[in-house]
Amino acid sequence: MAHRVAGLLWRVLLAAALVCGIGLLPWLSRTDPALTVLKARSADRDPTPQVLADIRAQLGLDNGPLHLLGLWLGGLPRGDAGRSWLNGTQVTPTVVQALGVSLLLVTVALVVAAATAALVCARTLWLGAHRRLDGRRAGGGASAMLAALPEFLTASVLVTVVGVQLGWLPALGWYGPRWTVLPALALGLPAGAVLGRLLDDLLPGAFAEPWAQAAEARGLPGRTVAAKAVRRCVPALLPNLGLFVVGLTGGSVAVEQIYDIPGLGRTTLQAALAQDLPVLQAGTLALLLLAATATCLAALAVRLLTGPALRDGTLDSLHRPRRSTRSTLPLVHGGLLTAVVVLGLLRDPLALDTGARLQPPSWAHPFGTDALGRDLLARIGHGALDTLLVALAVSVTALVVGVLLGLLPRLSGPLVDTVNAVPPVLAALLVTAVAGSGPATSAIAVATVSWAALAAHTSSLLRQERATSHLTATRALGANRWYLLRHELLPAILPSVTRHALLRLPGVALALASLGFLGLGTQPPAPEWGLLLAENQPYAERAPWAVLAPAAALALLGALAVSAADGVRWRPRRRARPRTTTRTGQPSRARELVEAG
Repeated sequence: MAHRVAGLLWRVLLAAALVCGIGLLPWLSRTDPALTVLKARSADRDPTPQVLADIRAQLGLDNGPLHLLGLWLGGLPRGDAGRSWLNGTQVTPTVVQALGVSLLLVTVALVVAAATAALVCARTLWLGAHRRLDGRRAGGGASAMLAALPEFLTASVLVTVVGVQLGWLPALGWYGPRWTVLPALALGLPAGAVLGRLLDDLLPGAFAEPWAQAAEARGLPGRTVAAKAVRRCVPALLPNLGLFVVGLTGGSVAVEQIYDIPGLGRTTLQAALAQDLPVLQAGTLALLLLAATATCLAALAVRLLTGPALRDGTLDSLHRPRRSTRSTLPLVHGGLLTAVVVLGLLRDPLALDTGARLQPPSWAHPFGTDALGRDLLARIGHGALDTLLVALAVSVTALVVGVLLGLLPRLSGPLVDTVNAVPPVLAALLVTAVAGSGPATSAIAVATVSWAALAAHTSSLLRQERATSHLTATRALGANRWYLLRHELLPAILPSVTRHALLRLPGVALALASLGFLGLGTQPPAPEWGLLLAENQPYAERAPWAVLAPAAALALLGALAVSAADGVRWRPRRRARPRTTTRTGQPSRARELVEAG
């Protein structure tokens, strides 16, 4: 009970610190909130001293940030989150309505994600149901490419092809169920590919457990065994599913912008850019409450699915020793990517040719040209170094921090929920306010939030692994915590978490570039891949190659990351013996049993 109270207090303290930090954002960044509000209200009006003084008096800015924060917090018990600084409307109805729109969109997107994950795992489920997993070859290239596709690119393609050219579904607005299909596909397809890969990674361990062999001996149908295998693996993924819910709600800004959806992500971003603090604080608080609710529901579902086995330590390990499978896919993907980069480095990425604007692929320009006549192959080749190195550094940092904090779930659990409720754009604004703008701003911002999913994955797998019977037996033989961590727990969970980190590598690269496009990191004319996507997005219908070329490079990076991750396996080796002695200094009976075994 004491641990639960301490966890609740820790969660409330983190939420209060985040909300207070947002309330101090204009003063931390040393910008004039009155000037920002004036630009958002009327960009053509001159910012004279008298006009700015009137805005400060109207908003109460002269009283200081602490006074404004106290007034805002004082109204929350009454359900009053203040009034918008831009239009003077009540904040609470606006945020509640935006949250309802986002939750409906995310619900449909989760249905799409579940269907996508089922397709990703279909082959493994069929092989496992027929006891043929021993000869399974590593795959997943298609799902890796799907997971690497940026959401705004998927959304734009769906709008152009399905909404405009074919006219099958409405492309803009938010007026009914039919308007949710295209944005839900744009959000659900990449998320389902990631969840499907994580589930596909656990299924072989479930099919190798004794219950699966007993079910086969009893003659149970293969589909029944496959369904039970999915049920066995789902508890390890539920914390990540909760993170997806919050991440899609607050992070679907691009999709909501493309489809003109009045969701919470778009509302929060607009408030952040305009420094409309009441709306921004209320939107962030809504995301924090959603994160806490999703975490509680995920924990409850885990207890219901695992039953007393998690408490009594009678589970079987889903991470059995598996040798690395030899595959030529990493060599093929790596060779193609290297060839593209080398050929691009031989060309000038900044050479302008206004007479060759948006030219299709040809011998002179194998990937075509952009809106300024620059060679796309050259820009992709020269942008690879910055894109890949920075993304790799951020991914490694996120992996290390995620694993270390994941080993301390009581400390990291509330921290993960708080960090996951912060969209990368808002994190970048906070980093810019504290550290200033610069090339490292986007890297720091993405690294600040990208470790949360890996920490949640580590904690979930660790909780499952600690409840296994073999770990209970090893502990009974006298093994201490350090021995269990080094020789049992980390070898079991690190390969899965590392593969998860590699799967997120293309997404990290895209998040870095998207922040740079918003003015919070790398700036044009730098040939970064994400910037290439954003710069050429307006010409997607007229010159699709300008968008498809950098998108294909990102997809190839995703396929390379996942195919290489399949080689990250736990190689069985001779285990070290736990050093346990009696009080007299003689080897204990537990050590004799280990040596005999």
